[in-house]
Amino acid sequence: MTTSPVLNRRSFLRAGAVCIGLPLLDAMLTPGFGAEKKAAAMRAKRMLLIGRPLGLHTPYLFPEKSGQDYESTRYLKPLDEFRRDFTVFSGMSHLGYNNGHGASRALYTGVSPERIRGGDIRNTISLEQEVASRIGSETRYASLVLGNNDQSWNRRGVQVPGDGNPKQIFKRLFIDGTPAEVAQEIQKIETGKSILDGVRAQAKALALNLGPSDRDRLDLMLTAIREAEQRLQQDEAWVRKPKPKVAESDAKQFAEDAKRLLDRSQQLYDLVHLALQTDTTRAISLAIWSHTEPLEMPGITLTHHDASHHGQDPEKLRQLATVEEAEMKLFASFLAKMKASNDGGRPLLDQTIIVHCSNLGNASSHDNSNLPVLLAGGGFKHAGHVAFDRKNNAPMSNLFVRILQQMGLDFDRFGSSTGVLADV
Repeated sequence: MTTSPVLNRRSFLRAGAVCIGLPLLDAMLTPGFGAEKKAAAMRAKRMLLIGRPLGLHTPYLFPEKSGQDYESTRYLKPLDEFRRDFTVFSGMSHLGYNNGHGASRALYTGVSPERIRGGDIRNTISLEQEVASRIGSETRYASLVLGNNDQSWNRRGVQVPGDGNPKQIFKRLFIDGTPAEVAQEIQKIETGKSILDGVRAQAKALALNLGPSDRDRLDLMLTAIREAEQRLQQDEAWVRKPKPKVAESDAKQFAEDAKRLLDRSQQLYDLVHLALQTDTTRAISLAIWSHTEPLEMPGITLTHHDASHHGQDPEKLRQLATVEEAEMKLFASFLAKMKASNDGGRPLLDQTIIVHCSNLGNASSHDNSNLPVLLAGGGFKHAGHVAFDRKNNAPMSNLFVRILQQMGLDFDRFGSSTGVLADV
């Protein structure tokens, strides 16, 4: 049996700032004395939630047979080598939704359907933001919200804006600012603290003249202020630390933003991999948006949105399948990269819970039932194809409860759950 070299305390101190922001290394663990158990305890779980607003054509996704020995469908064939690393669910949805595209707002919150009607949005917290609120203080960024994203919401039901510019995201995550830029960021943080101090003092003075119900509302605001203060303190600590360094080959691909859909999706997947590998964050929401832009693919003349609203037209279905099969191949290459990345002696894929799904089970009819749901990685006992009733669906929020428990968090309810899914 070979052992990794040990990074002792003197070596760590001599390296100075270089060691700040490093992920857990085998060399940081003392050999013997239960080192493997210590490593397992120290390995962090990560989460990636992928949303596809135009869905996937489910007849090309769902197998006929349940269990591990199903026959691969057109969309699952690119994932064949990872068959033991993912589960595909059929017959699952958020029950009672009939909001078409608008249901994307509740894809990862599972809020009751009457709270996402038209212009009356009263959402709740999304899954990755719940995780970020519990473990986000351990990383430079509590969460990342990527793409043209309306699936990420905070605890007060306010949408968390996404960033779809890969070049700028890469710079934010991995390029250190100049001393002047760092000083400017620190000054912004200090200004933010002083503003919050003033608001808090005024709110407390106002509370003396309010009734009980208004004091409750004010207390919610003060709670939000306390959370913002805590995050500012963390931001100040992180802004003084060097960002993780990545390979020059990784940096080159973000010199310019990709214009073509598949190239941009590749950039976003690569950013997700880098962010998780460097432990820059442990909670990511990624929306793959492809509605009306030109696809620039051989044999494709339609936009993705037009092809998805196929009405069973054979030519539209042909083009739709070509596009979505290419996207599944990109997802497969992402899983391959995650599985090949070492995280404390185990594949990074095993430490990362990945959900890949859509708010639409049938984009052509704007149907929100029988969603295309894939669960990958995360150390689950994957079950191949789990088939629920495609007419009377299983609640998707039950899967969310299972995911939170797999993250090591104590939850028995989330969104509109009725229990916990026990199939993985």
